[in-house]
Amino acid sequence: MAKHIGIVAVSAEGAALCYRTICAESAAIFGAHNHPEITMHTIPLARYMAPIYENDWNAVAQLVLRSAHKLAEAGADFLICPDNTLHQAIDAIIDQSPRPWLHIATEVAAVAKSRGYRRIGVLGTKYLMEGPVYPPKLAAAGLAHEIPSAEDRERINAIIFDELVYGRSEEPARRFFQDVIMRMKARGCDAVALSCTEIPLLISEADSSLPILDSTRLLARAALREAAR
Repeated sequence: MAKHIGIVAVSAEGAALCYRTICAESAAIFGAHNHPEITMHTIPLARYMAPIYENDWNAVAQLVLRSAHKLAEAGADFLICPDNTLHQAIDAIIDQSPRPWLHIATEVAAVAKSRGYRRIGVLGTKYLMEGPVYPPKLAAAGLAHEIPSAEDRERINAIIFDELVYGRSEEPARRFFQDVIMRMKARGCDAVALSCTEIPLLISEADSSLPILDSTRLLARAALREAAR
């Protein structure tokens, strides 16, 4: 029996991509039309954003914990959250959680190290790029990292919240991200982490001048490995 996966969903597009990846790639492990049992719980994004705007990560953490308990009650054996930014809150409640977590930044760092990368460009919401989620995980894997300029961070954040979370993938946004990745390459990055779960809907390997680390799909694959243990 495969382990039951619990998904703490935050933004719909990223959570849907993670869910679809788990289901689509399960056949290679579990057989045709087969995948682990999956339960997802979603609190509206607006309820997360209100305390994030106030820098009240304790309140954010309590929302995450509420979802975690609902998923545990539904039978989930372990939890994932396909939202990089929310891992700042997950880090705060990890010891209170009713079920163990797979950490998205840990998975990205592990894959980056296994592929021999040394300096990672990190793209995500401004809260993620400027926050504490990725630096310790990358450093623990012996990896350096860079984030875009303040001006670029603001525009990236606007594209995420004004376009990508609504399922809009516009060509001007794609060209802007391509330019940002080029600038990160010029600063010595040898790979770029798409550390907002919606960015992979806009940028693929073919669009990037650097190898990409798709945090959404890497987390989904880690969940499959854990479910199969």
